[in-house]
Amino acid sequence: MREFGLIGQSLGHSFSQTYFNQKFHNLDIDDCRYDLFELPTIAHLPALLAQRPGLAGLNVTIPYKEQIWPYLDEVAPSAARVGAVNVVEFAADGRRIGHNTDVTGFRESVRGFYPERGEAAGALVLGTGGASKAVEAALAELGIRRWVVSRNELGRGLTYADLTPAILEAHPLIINCTPLGTAPNVHECPPIPYAALTPQHYLFDLIYNPSETLFLQKGREAGAQTKNGFEMLCIQAEAAWDIWNK
Repeated sequence: MREFGLIGQSLGHSFSQTYFNQKFHNLDIDDCRYDLFELPTIAHLPALLAQRPGLAGLNVTIPYKEQIWPYLDEVAPSAARVGAVNVVEFAADGRRIGHNTDVTGFRESVRGFYPERGEAAGALVLGTGGASKAVEAALAELGIRRWVVSRNELGRGLTYADLTPAILEAHPLIINCTPLGTAPNVHECPPIPYAALTPQHYLFDLIYNPSETLFLQKGREAGAQTKNGFEMLCIQAEAAWDIWNK
């Protein structure tokens, strides 16, 4: 039995197990399973690996996409250029290799959603975690200029207090890379000036549970185009499956 799974701190919202186990069922793959592994801290990873010697691959989610690095033997270029890992490959020789498929997932999902390129294109990336880094890399590949937004006044980008109507007008694409709004905390949302949103805006939320977060709801009510992270999940999951079976 080949075993795969997802590690994170809180996984009640995740569809990854359902996605992969449905994939195994649809393809009549009866020698694979996918489980969820909630770890209080990343320091619990060695114990998990010792308990599950049959692990053939892992996905990694909040907050461990950056914290997992010391537990890897190698980092693939896809993760090295981003600074975050969301897939772990267990090589035949025992090495644990970190990869990043979030870049591919977001890039392909947003490509058909947000039509602008060049000077007219501009994005605000909400959050500074591992997912945010992947989104930044994808936006760079698409030629979309961007600002990172966080609560940290000493950070390298903007703070939420800096978000004026003029800044929102100049950055039609707004991507939520924070966990705010994830089930069960569905009444939360990033503190942007929603009153400044217009039908010219495009709101993309990496969250897919719920299917419409409060962030997306407020965007829809302002006439903006909206999209959740389910397609991104599917694309990055298939890319992970390719890595595990190369």
